[in-house]
Amino acid sequence: MALLYRFLTEDDTSAFCHKVSEALSRGWELHGAPAMAFDPLKGVMRCGQAVVKDVAADYAPEMKLGAQ
Repeated sequence: MALLYRFLTEDDTSAFCHKVSEALSRGWELHGAPAMAFDPLKGVMRCGQAVVKDVAADYAPEMKLGAQ
């Protein structure tokens, strides 16, 4: 059994909400508060959200976390 961790990021658009919603629909759970920061190179706000998920497998660095 392994506890997996991902940090999802995206520009502050509906794409970020969809990315987090998709992870939640696949069994991931929110971990901590969301984060926002201004990206001066792109001139946009960026969002981030950590998510975690228990899986019935041993952790391996080769795992495709988004496919879990």
